[in-house]
Amino acid sequence: MVKHVLVTGACGLVGTAVVDRMAADGWQVTATDLDIPANRKAVARRRGPGSPTYRWGDLTNSSEVAVLLKEAQPDVVVHLAAVIPPTCYAAPRVARAVNVGAVEILVAAAERLARPPRLVMASSVAVYGARNPHRDLGLLTVDTPPDPADSYGQHKTEAEAILRASSLEFVVLRLGGVLTVEAGTAGNEALEFGAMLPADGRIQTVDVRDVATAFAAASAAPVVGETFLIGGDDSHRRVQGEIGSDIIEAMGLAGALPVGRPGNPDDDTSWFATDWMDTASAQAALDFQHHTWDGMLAEIRERAGWKRPLLRVLTPVVRVALARRSPYRGAPGTYADLWGKVRAKWGEPAPDPVG
Repeated sequence: MVKHVLVTGACGLVGTAVVDRMAADGWQVTATDLDIPANRKAVARRRGPGSPTYRWGDLTNSSEVAVLLKEAQPDVVVHLAAVIPPTCYAAPRVARAVNVGAVEILVAAAERLARPPRLVMASSVAVYGARNPHRDLGLLTVDTPPDPADSYGQHKTEAEAILRASSLEFVVLRLGGVLTVEAGTAGNEALEFGAMLPADGRIQTVDVRDVATAFAAASAAPVVGETFLIGGDDSHRRVQGEIGSDIIEAMGLAGALPVGRPGNPDDDTSWFATDWMDTASAQAALDFQHHTWDGMLAEIRERAGWKRPLLRVLTPVVRVALARRSPYRGAPGTYADLWGKVRAKWGEPAPDPVG
């Protein structure tokens, strides 16, 4: 029997990949996101035979959510809609309404259905808070105590608690650093934010296609009530400064990216909420790790194709342009000042006072 999945946040990076994966696996897919021009344009480009049904809606509106669930009657809801860093710092009320309030609304509406769906929710390693790689902290595990250092981590911690207190069947996937081999998908805000991060901070990346595979597996496997860490295999255990430089080199722009600043090893609060993870139990249950770091870089090189020689010629110009845009250009000090830069650019990143 064909099963029906409702995917929220369906036009985002992860959402697009999950919709594709679920449809390829034979699910009947209803996809929902905000009714904005960018989303309509993205969906129009993807229309074709057997394409998912798209329903525009606002998940912070309880009436709209109730109608959506009643009409869709999904077997599974994959909940991906979120306001992520750095946008969540610039729009704190909207971020809380989406990241926490929408989860409350979605859970309540799902519980009222005669046949409540399984809810598979995207969470984040942000729940663990700042991670100083110069301390002997070990790998992140599901049992590592949450200690959110920013509003996003707090929102995800609260959202997980709402789900666990519900009567629904659920699965929580805490995502690491999600990347894609598709060119031009990162916006200017994300690139600027990435340049602010300590260059020696540890991060475990993961190909978005593997993330989609994990969500598809969690929608059907006997893993109800479980929480999993979703990162790539061990080849994805990188430090922040390597990621951009490796990717831009694969595109043909070797050496164009400015060297970032390291974090202060004596200040545990100055780091971002990423680290290396123990993904063994997640891989055993969901079998999702199929794209290695070197494999992703090879695919980026292949996709760049004929553009690589041209980009090599342009490297000096690009290097100067990127250096001028560096958040630490001309700034005093030796270490990265992540949270100071965030406050100056977007607003207060600290957890909400009401958390």
